[in-house]
Amino acid sequence: MLLVLCIDLDDDVGRKTGIETPVVGRDAVEDAAVEFATADPEDSDLNVLFEGLHIYDDLSAEEDESIEIAAVTGLEGSDVAANRAVGEELDEVLARLSTGEDVRVLLVTDGAQDESVVPVIRSRVEIDGVRRVVVRQAQDLESMYYTIKQVLDDPETRGTILVPLGIVLLIYPLAVLADLLGMQGDVFGLVSGLLGLYLLSRGFGLGERLDGVVDRLLSGLYAGRVTLVTYLVAGVLLLIGSASGYQTLQTVQADGDPLGVIEVVAAVIAGAIQWFAAAGVTSSLGRVTDEYLSGTFEWRYLNAPFYIVSIAAILHAVSVYFLEYDYATLSYLALILTGGTLLGLTSTLAFAVAESRFGKRTDPT
Repeated sequence: MLLVLCIDLDDDVGRKTGIETPVVGRDAVEDAAVEFATADPEDSDLNVLFEGLHIYDDLSAEEDESIEIAAVTGLEGSDVAANRAVGEELDEVLARLSTGEDVRVLLVTDGAQDESVVPVIRSRVEIDGVRRVVVRQAQDLESMYYTIKQVLDDPETRGTILVPLGIVLLIYPLAVLADLLGMQGDVFGLVSGLLGLYLLSRGFGLGERLDGVVDRLLSGLYAGRVTLVTYLVAGVLLLIGSASGYQTLQTVQADGDPLGVIEVVAAVIAGAIQWFAAAGVTSSLGRVTDEYLSGTFEWRYLNAPFYIVSIAAILHAVSVYFLEYDYATLSYLALILTGGTLLGLTSTLAFAVAESRFGKRTDPT
């Protein structure tokens, strides 16, 4: 008996149609192929099934021996697990074909990856040959645009091909930008830089992420979310805090000896922490307001502003202590540390009691 065996190593047939494999018999394979074509007409494994049916019909008309056709699948992901799954399904097919005849196999695949399962099949049955299906249109120039488009849209190829290619194309413009004063460069550097940025954006899927961010912003705007305003204000406060921290560092450096790493960090924190704390409180209050309006408010959410104030006070006290400000004595540091700790503990306990007594607010609708 000759068995025409169609291989689908990554189980596209099962995943996209829900058909149980293995599929044995011409009618069953034809039904699976039609259903697979309806689910995904662009999948290359579809050609394997129809090529197997074509081979089966030709051999049935020419050969005197009995012919059978079957389709077996592996698993998506690990090649080892996929090969093992194909072997198990082949064992099931051979058990169904237990006619007493010696079974030989003609494999039908769509590429070298599926042919990696050949040793597994050869360990179970004799292989007469391997037929690799090549789609004829894929060799024509007219399909080049479609092929490139498919590569750009495939998330698996984007990370493995486009990202390294984009980095390579960015090497030259980055070298040109090293000489910022001269601003020297040519058309090749500009074009390769633009191509590199484009390929990187496609490779990392930045377009889809940007679309998602815009959709969330628009939905929040029309839904009246307070966080849109508070996040914007918080961003401005963070910028102001960064500038304030830099100014404080410049002032401290101008007043004394060169600073060490600890003093530099302390100076930046001392100048920026109050602005950062204001940004954190603003954004957290906006989030709490939105949670209340949406009916998912919980009392423990109110801990965030108090925690932010506590952490900011502690960081400010520690930083000015290292900078040896006049008021930053050891007693002052101990007072702020104790007060910040008590503020956090008190808020946690108070809102825990409030939540246990009043419970979570639910949306009346």
